[in-house]
Amino acid sequence: MASPSPAAAPATAVDSVADEPKKQSSTENSRAKLKLEDLNWDHSFVRELPGDPLTDIISREVLHACYSRVSPSAEVEDPQLVVWSESVADILDLDPKEFERPDFPHLFSGASLLKGGLSYAQCYGGHQFGVWADQLGDGRAITLGELLNSRSERWEIQLKGAGKTPYSRFADGLAVLRSSIREFLCSEAMHSLGIPTTRALSLVITGKLVSRDMFYDGNPKDEPGAIVCRVAQSFLRFGSFQIHAKRGKEDLEIVKTLADYTIKHHFPHLESMNKSDSLSFSTGEGNSDVVDLTSNKYAAWLVEVAERTASLIAKWQGVGFTHGVLNTDNMSVLGLTIDYGPFGFLDAFDPSFTPNTTDIPGRRYCFAEQPDIGSWNIGQFGVALSTAQLINKKELNYALERYGSKFMDEYQAIMTKKVGLPRYNKELIGELLNNMAVDKVDYTNFFRLLSNIKADTNAPDKELLVPLKAALLDIGRERKEAWTSWVKRYRTELSSSGISDEERKVSMNSVNPRYILRNYLCQSAIDMAEQGDFEEVRRLLKVMERPFDDQPGMERYARLPPAWAYRPGVCMLSCSS
Repeated sequence: MASPSPAAAPATAVDSVADEPKKQSSTENSRAKLKLEDLNWDHSFVRELPGDPLTDIISREVLHACYSRVSPSAEVEDPQLVVWSESVADILDLDPKEFERPDFPHLFSGASLLKGGLSYAQCYGGHQFGVWADQLGDGRAITLGELLNSRSERWEIQLKGAGKTPYSRFADGLAVLRSSIREFLCSEAMHSLGIPTTRALSLVITGKLVSRDMFYDGNPKDEPGAIVCRVAQSFLRFGSFQIHAKRGKEDLEIVKTLADYTIKHHFPHLESMNKSDSLSFSTGEGNSDVVDLTSNKYAAWLVEVAERTASLIAKWQGVGFTHGVLNTDNMSVLGLTIDYGPFGFLDAFDPSFTPNTTDIPGRRYCFAEQPDIGSWNIGQFGVALSTAQLINKKELNYALERYGSKFMDEYQAIMTKKVGLPRYNKELIGELLNNMAVDKVDYTNFFRLLSNIKADTNAPDKELLVPLKAALLDIGRERKEAWTSWVKRYRTELSSSGISDEERKVSMNSVNPRYILRNYLCQSAIDMAEQGDFEEVRRLLKVMERPFDDQPGMERYARLPPAWAYRPGVCMLSCSS
């Protein structure tokens, strides 16, 4: 039986990252809309945490600090606004007319400073491909500050590609239009799919060119420079804590200070736990081995981070999303999808799919490995807390156990909804996924078509696969027999479920998207944008804002990838792309 958990505590503001579209009301829509000069800034990160005493942007090791004060420094020349998100503007109470201001591109490229802002770059480390990489940090992202909206939600505003910081190492601190379009669109597409994510307010081109060696083959080329304004309630990562735990005794107190800060501002319900919350659990190792989460807020916090991460990755698996670079510095402590690099949604179902060219040799971060990597990363985060003596080994092991059980519960629930059944059928769903892998069936289109199967057990065998015809392409007689056998069993389950065909179709279509942000769609928008035409970026944003709706006239955005989509740089990218 599932145990009660801190994750089940009263919802915090973080929940609005995934739920905000569902909570719109006439009251919210009537909130006062603000000018940029009237934003309510509150810089808690800088105010409450230790900072770097130096103010230069020379690449260096930053010790005993959570951040370095830096200002955006990317060069601009007639910057232009490419696209912006209405729903993110609404979160910030920002008047849509502000995006028409002539100085908006200057403000959101960092060329001009926002009134009341306080900019900095965060210090963190991380395991990259399983190996500790020491200090990493915000090498090209600069936070403009934190603000409080009319609902008292805290939001951090950050420019990605805004120039060098002490964490830039050998890089230039800049970003190109190609990667910026991908980050902007995927941030908003994931949100519309109901998946917790950082958001994107705006995308600005700088008017300057940036040199990039996209394939690491010694042939760099100049590309348009661009800057995305990212928005999240916090950009804190697992690596934000790891870096200080790895630096020894002198910095261990910073781990505690940062944990206290995070709990205070983002997990406040954990501050008020008491024994009546019944959060004591046996580890199954004897009566003396009991984890009491009410007696240690850090253990309760780790469990909640573990469960949020498990829930997030289960949602990724449900829509076929592969992050591509699940290093611990790319893992949010709020359970958000963060840092969109060489991501990819599944086209043909392939559990070993990785969109990251760097990951090809070992496929550590491929689609099928994401749940296990999430657990490994939680383990490393837990080790950082343990090193700072905030939790013990028993509490860490318990958090890992809760990660596993939460993931399975969420994943099974998601897959059950995707096939429209009232309860999980491991054998039926397992055989379905195996068939899809054998025949390289398109993941998104197949599940959308599956809702057209009727529960009528009298339909002749030759008609069983007709509703799936568009997804089952080029399969021979033997494979048709395998699919027919599966559909027969599936139909039997449907007929015994007691759910009408119409009701089931509506339910399935609410969890199986019609539209996902396929890499080739991004590339089409990128190709046009690089020629100065931003309409396809804006159109694609609008389509992805309603992924579960049929949207008549937009069917082309649900098509299978064309042949050109499989060329390098489209279906797969490098870490720095």
